[in-house]
Amino acid sequence: MAGSHVRRGDTVGVIAGRERGKRGRVLRVIPDKSRVLVEKINMIKKHQRPTQKVRQGGIIEREGALALSNVLLVCNRCDRPVRTGIKLLADGRKARVCKRCGESVDKG
Repeated sequence: MAGSHVRRGDTVGVIAGRERGKRGRVLRVIPDKSRVLVEKINMIKKHQRPTQKVRQGGIIEREGALALSNVLLVCNRCDRPVRTGIKLLADGRKARVCKRCGESVDKG
């Protein structure tokens, strides 16, 4: 399983598709399918039958998965979606860095 350029909690910008130009927070990354769920982006309507878990049936609205290739991480300094690289820190940890300005996008 290869590492992803986005993680849960990151702010990402959508660069392709119907939702292009919008930003949101990553709710879930699905690496085996190369998909990502972004808060309030790509909303779909799902017809839900009442079950033991979900008492109330009907048409519910929820986030649909986007292709991982259609989102880019938003840099804190540049304030725009950017490509990221990996930099090895002095203590041996890896950190994601902005390709545009060189700023680390990982907290800590």
